[in-house]
Amino acid sequence: MADAAADFWRFSLAIYGKPGVAPACLLLQDEHGRDVNLALYCCWLGASGRGRIDPDSLAAADRAVSGWRHDVVENFRAARRGIKAASWSDSDAIYAKAKAVELEAERLLQRQLVALAPKPDDGRKIGERLADALANLALYIGEAPAAPIRDALEAMAKANFRNRRGVARGAVSSSCRRSRPSA
Repeated sequence: MADAAADFWRFSLAIYGKPGVAPACLLLQDEHGRDVNLALYCCWLGASGRGRIDPDSLAAADRAVSGWRHDVVENFRAARRGIKAASWSDSDAIYAKAKAVELEAERLLQRQLVALAPKPDDGRKIGERLADALANLALYIGEAPAAPIRDALEAMAKANFRNRRGVARGAVSSSCRRSRPSA
């Protein structure tokens, strides 16, 4: 699970770093009530060759992390946003610490999701992985706008799904190894 969790985290950083994806994710989160980590999980399942998620499994994944998301991640996010909004002259250091704690809470949430993921099918072709990722995303977000996320998945499929291990393993450029920006 540790390798898969690291793979999912790297995948999340890679896709989040693509043009337009961060604002699209924040829109899903703030305007449509979607969990960005669950949306990324849906994408990762398909992209990593784990196939399509069904509605029952998606609901189970949401239930598995909803308490942590509500009680921990959302509270850290609110605190971080409050620090930013206060704009106190000496608040940069505590803002950076709050952001780091929020990201670590999200990483732990992702580890819980990975524990629910099926094993990858290394035989799944690039087109199948992309179709699975897009279908999984659509299942979770419904009609919410997400064109930049779809575009990023398509670009990642063209660039990274080529190797046997797929995008979820070792295919992240050094520019994507930074922390996910939070708003």
